[in-house]
Amino acid sequence: MGAVREDRAARDLHAAVEFLKSLSNVKKDRIGSIGWCMGGGYSLKVALQEPTLGAAVINYGHLAAHADSLKKINAAVLGIFGGQDRGIPVDDVKQFEQTLKQQGNKVEIVIYPDAGHAFENPNNKTGYRADDAADAWKHTTRFLASTLKK
Repeated sequence: MGAVREDRAARDLHAAVEFLKSLSNVKKDRIGSIGWCMGGGYSLKVALQEPTLGAAVINYGHLAAHADSLKKINAAVLGIFGGQDRGIPVDDVKQFEQTLKQQGNKVEIVIYPDAGHAFENPNNKTGYRADDAADAWKHTTRFLASTLKK
């Protein structure tokens, strides 16, 4: 069942990019993705499967583990993570960053040391960190503006 869901997600992500490319008011070389949690994983997934993607923002999303799969990424990547996230260890984040840098990708990683998973979500009653969330949003808007505006 999981493989079927993954295949469907991949098709849906591809269809979304193709739809954006078909719009006359969209610059095809300036398409980016952004997501939080599972959506952060999807942002990475679309970067892995769409070589023309310009930017991908991953907010505490699942990271691809194998360097070989990361070779498919052409997009600039911004990763935002919590240092206290028990599901995404900081060592995995640093390995992800190192692998992308070694491959020549533009990558920026921001780790908020005292934040856990979903720290940008105001519905997360015990883990929301307003100051970190505001700072993460500043990083995101600056990154997307500098990467996609030409």
